[in-house]
Amino acid sequence: MRDLYLLGFLGLFLLFGLRKPFLFTLIYAYIDIVAPQRLSYFLLNSIPVSLIVFAFALFGFLMDGGKKDARFSVRQMCMLVLLAYSGYTTLTADVPQAALEKWDWVWKAMVFAIFLPLTLRTRLRIEALALTMTLSLAALVVNGGIKTVLSGGGYGALVILVEDNSGLYEGSIISCVSIAVIPLVWWIAQHGTIFPSDDKRWRLAMRLFAIALTFACILIPIGTQARTGLVCLGVLYILSLRFSRYKFLYLGGAALLGLAAIPFLPSSFSERMETIQNYDQDESASTRLAVWAWTLEYVKAHPGGGGFDAYRQNKLRYELPMMDANGFDTGNVEVKEVVDEGRAYHSSYFEMLGEQGWFGLALWLIIHVGGVWRMEMVRRRYRHSEKEGERWIAPLAQALQNGQMVYLTGSLFVGIAYQPFIYMLIAMQIGLDTYLARRRREQGFRPMMAPAARPKAAPAPA
Repeated sequence: MRDLYLLGFLGLFLLFGLRKPFLFTLIYAYIDIVAPQRLSYFLLNSIPVSLIVFAFALFGFLMDGGKKDARFSVRQMCMLVLLAYSGYTTLTADVPQAALEKWDWVWKAMVFAIFLPLTLRTRLRIEALALTMTLSLAALVVNGGIKTVLSGGGYGALVILVEDNSGLYEGSIISCVSIAVIPLVWWIAQHGTIFPSDDKRWRLAMRLFAIALTFACILIPIGTQARTGLVCLGVLYILSLRFSRYKFLYLGGAALLGLAAIPFLPSSFSERMETIQNYDQDESASTRLAVWAWTLEYVKAHPGGGGFDAYRQNKLRYELPMMDANGFDTGNVEVKEVVDEGRAYHSSYFEMLGEQGWFGLALWLIIHVGGVWRMEMVRRRYRHSEKEGERWIAPLAQALQNGQMVYLTGSLFVGIAYQPFIYMLIAMQIGLDTYLARRRREQGFRPMMAPAARPKAAPAPA
């Protein structure tokens, strides 16, 4: 029954796409985020859904009469170069089979991110993409939030929609992304035009949904017990202070709300969060430090990187203080030796460094830091604009910037350098930037008028 529902849902939207080809692009974004193939028992698993829908999206773009307005940006060029370089390192990878398996989904995510800004030619399309991304992620977040309220969740125990531990279904990744999307949720609630915003009932419904979805997003780090989510939430809180008019009131209200929530948090969550300050006694954190040290040594001999999943060849040896049965330091000077191998990077920065070397890491940083910088430029240009058609621009640039900064913080501790959702966020930034640049050129353009013909001189009197 689930297979029939998913197939019917996708088929219906594909039919709508025959009339509005841009819908094919939105359907692909939905498939990339929700991954209905994982929810299907048989039907969607047996056909290449992503490839088929992307072919439709590309066909719709080529048939679109407005493609002449499309522009290719510097960051798209950087992504194209990174894609080509990643392909090269895959061919020369230290672990060929694992590298090919990762390349199979990475190239699709990057090609779509390069292609997506070319389709974002209007405000309506940019807003439609933001709404599709938010609602698609909400399918996962709301499900996880409800299960957290009912069961309390648990580290590695919270099952979202389907039992899977990859992509957005992995606890640390969904915790980071769910916090990063909160600014976009509120931009849609305050500036969205797809729903009738002039109707008070619709406006109230959108605000209530934004509050509920934000609450569900905050519940995800609690349900997954991912420390990354707690750090991301703290960063978003600090970023929100920057634009708050009543900073002290906001600060005090959030502090009181946090203190009031502590008694309702599961004890397992509190115990796991306490390991942040005792990272040197936590085996997971110590393993990450050991992997990062190994990566730095590895790139000394391989400055160009070792290709995807090069971490599989690492061998680690480190020492931990002795702990008692409750996980507390015994106070003795004794340590235990831990030997491990094939441990993942647990950091996007070291993931890029180990897999693509210094060149790949530099390209990746240009793409992301360039996005933060460009959104700041856009925000400053339009923050004081009083024009009716420009009031939405600065808040959107701010939401996209905050979301990316939350991601850059979370990626310090999670290997999500190629996460498709984040590349869609980057594509939206590029689309917004190029759309505004085209608007400014059109507004500043004044066609040259042909000089008026001079009247003929009257004949001289005889």
